[in-house]
Amino acid sequence: MDKPVIIFGGKGIAKAALEIFKSNRIVVYGFLDDDATIHGTEIDDVTVLGKTDDHGFIKLIGQKTEAFVATDDNALRKKQVKMLMDSRKVMPTNAVHQEAYISESASIGHGNFINAKATIGSDSKIGQHCIINSAAILEYNVKVGDFVQIGAGSVINAGVEIANEAFIGSGVTIIAGVKIGKKARIGAGSVVIADVKDGETVFGNPAMKVEK
Repeated sequence: MDKPVIIFGGKGIAKAALEIFKSNRIVVYGFLDDDATIHGTEIDDVTVLGKTDDHGFIKLIGQKTEAFVATDDNALRKKQVKMLMDSRKVMPTNAVHQEAYISESASIGHGNFINAKATIGSDSKIGQHCIINSAAILEYNVKVGDFVQIGAGSVINAGVEIANEAFIGSGVTIIAGVKIGKKARIGAGSVVIADVKDGETVFGNPAMKVEK
């Protein structure tokens, strides 16, 4: 990727995304964020230029720049991805740290955040707009849907399937072959030994359903 990147969001994982692009020697053009109090400030010498709907900057995307959506709020992430698709007919680029490992036989979609030391094993498939944090390990033949978040240091063993919008906390271990349902949530440090249904929250070792 030769074009500079505009990062949507100036907080949370935005700085980590900047560091990822820097690790790959990709220029970040600037940040866009709806919080006017940070407009004109800098994050590691890169300026927060304006709001996320500033047409003056959005019109650059696709021709002169790429875009990356840096938020772990799935609702906001979806909104900004839709805006980019509707207004610019482009998908956000991937932010993959130089120190991440992705097998040659693995495949990843668009708009993913993959931080340092993360490992994506052979024949694994990552969807779109996922967040895979530092040192997470996805073994071979893992299938991950869209808008999934996987916490730092989690171990996703072979053949696991994770449906759209699931949340996996930090330090989670998921045993081989387990299926995680849509919008399911796995508490930090849990060991998951059985399938988790759509929308369920589980926690513990072994992970058990948490009643809401």
